[in-house]
Amino acid sequence: MDETAQNSRTKAGRRTDIRRENERLILQAAEKVFAEAGFGGATMQLIADMAGLPKANLHYYFATKEDLYRRVVENIFQIWLRAADSFDSAPDPASGIGAYIEAKMRISREHPFGSKVWASEVMHGAPVIQDYLEGTLRAWTEGRIAAIRRWIDQGLMAPIDPRHLMYMIWATTQHYADFGHQIETLNAGKPLSDRQWKAATAEVKAIILRGIGALPDVLAPPRRRTARQTGR
Repeated sequence: MDETAQNSRTKAGRRTDIRRENERLILQAAEKVFAEAGFGGATMQLIADMAGLPKANLHYYFATKEDLYRRVVENIFQIWLRAADSFDSAPDPASGIGAYIEAKMRISREHPFGSKVWASEVMHGAPVIQDYLEGTLRAWTEGRIAAIRRWIDQGLMAPIDPRHLMYMIWATTQHYADFGHQIETLNAGKPLSDRQWKAATAEVKAIILRGIGALPDVLAPPRRRTARQTGR
């Protein structure tokens, strides 16, 4: 490869790196602004200021505010989709659902603003992403329900309604993002530490898995033996 071609590839690589970094800054800023101001209150100028970029740069990458908003929502949903990969290969609900709960708790900690954007959108009737809910989310949910029913049929967990289990997992794990301020207030005004996050994840996981019969209830008090059982 001659020097001219090498220089051309180097410049192209730098442009790609710059583009990726600018998109990362824009999406990070957009998550925060949309979470705090909502879709209606957010402006491209606010997002540009938060990202530390000229407003023109935002329109170069995202033509409209709706395009940027949809990208933010799709990003958080893609992260949630990957969190459920454990369903496809796990041999039992303890490992499959357990790994999913751990992943969802981690996402709530690492992407709290994205979670809040999703929650706000849905609570307002999903005016921007209803098509996304009816298509991608519905198909994804049916796939997870099929895995749960398979475990139920194999006798590996209690015969519960898979939909309500999914709703419970979403509500519980995402609470740590969507109601983060409330949790901090009840935690002496401080964010949960690494140790507290680890403990919270373990507790949520244990409560749900024991509740669906996927783990032995090791903490249950011993049953009182009757007089017939004791021979008295």
